Amino acid sequence: MVKEHASRRAYNSPRRQQQAAATRRTILEAAERLFLQDGYPATTMEAIAAEAGVSLKTAYLPFSTKSGLLRALWDLRLKSDDADAPVVQHEWFREVLEEPDPVRKLQLNARNSAAAKTRIGGLFRVIRGAAETDADCGALWRLIQSDFYANQQMIVESIHRGGGLRRGLSVAAGTDILWTLNHPDAWMLLAGQRGWSPHAYEAWLAQASCAQLLGTPIT
Repeated sequence: MVKEHASRRAYNSPRRQQQAAATRRTILEAAERLFLQDGYPATTMEAIAAEAGVSLKTAYLPFSTKSGLLRALWDLRLKSDDADAPVVQHEWFREVLEEPDPVRKLQLNARNSAAAKTRIGGLFRVIRGAAETDADCGALWRLIQSDFYANQQMIVESIHRGGGLRRGLSVAAGTDILWTLNHPDAWMLLAGQRGWSPHAYEAWLAQASCAQLLGTPIT
């Protein structure tokens, strides 16, 4: 019995957990390279395992399916860490909600948007393309849209509570506007097709958000 408990403690040791986390990150990074290079349909789990230098079983173990791996990769790049907490619990998002000045609030939101889209910009194309042929990826794309809308709504509601929304603008309309300005499509058009830098995108988003939601252009 003592040997059994000792073995169980060794199996669940922090070092083993760290090794598992490192292997998981290696698999995710390998998958990202291949997804961006070859696209989602053409990238097999066998290719991902080979790229990561692990067995096929090891590649499948943390994610179960290729679509599960893509979802985990999206989550990692969106949050920039391995934490399981949703976006609304991350410090960089809480900072936006807790900022009392509406102009500064939208500037911080633009900063976060540019940083996140720089990390995940390439995955937009991968996920959207995969959503057309894969049901699980389609569900992921719809989840991204709904979560993103809900997060923008929280920001608009916080501006409304502080009396910052421009006269005549409802929370619903304000959310639609901020969601549209901050949508992945805008990033893919400006940065992806027109070559805008993250800094230029951030400045534009801050200016446009303040003008549309507050009626106050940044000077």
